[in-house]
Amino acid sequence: MKKLIQLFIFIALGLLATQAWSYQYISAEDARGNLEQQSSMLLVDIQIEPEFNQHHLPGALPTYAYPVKSDSDRSKLAALLPQLQDSTAPVVVVCPRGGGGAKRAYDYLEEQGIAPERLFILEKGQQGWPYPELLAQ
Repeated sequence: MKKLIQLFIFIALGLLATQAWSYQYISAEDARGNLEQQSSMLLVDIQIEPEFNQHHLPGALPTYAYPVKSDSDRSKLAALLPQLQDSTAPVVVVCPRGGGGAKRAYDYLEEQGIAPERLFILEKGQQGWPYPELLAQ
């Protein structure tokens, strides 16, 4: 019985930790639908400049902020803050693979006052984008 209670507590703590550190994601399919329907959505692309120039989503706002680890990287995101703050549209962070860089950008934007309910990360990032016909090149 004691082990069962410990297991329950461990699971409950794990769920609470997951809730406290969770991020919102948008699937490529949902992002594609938004692009095709021309829904309001701000695409904050953090890819480095050569990768952005090679392929990016239509309307993406280039920041070249990847990997979002330094003050210099964060200042590249800061340049977009007035545009993001003047809008109520969802903000989708596009990173090379949708991992650490995207999370750091998401965290920075949230710290700067962008409402967490507006923030999303593109699942699997630019490299996981399965619709090449929708890429701007």
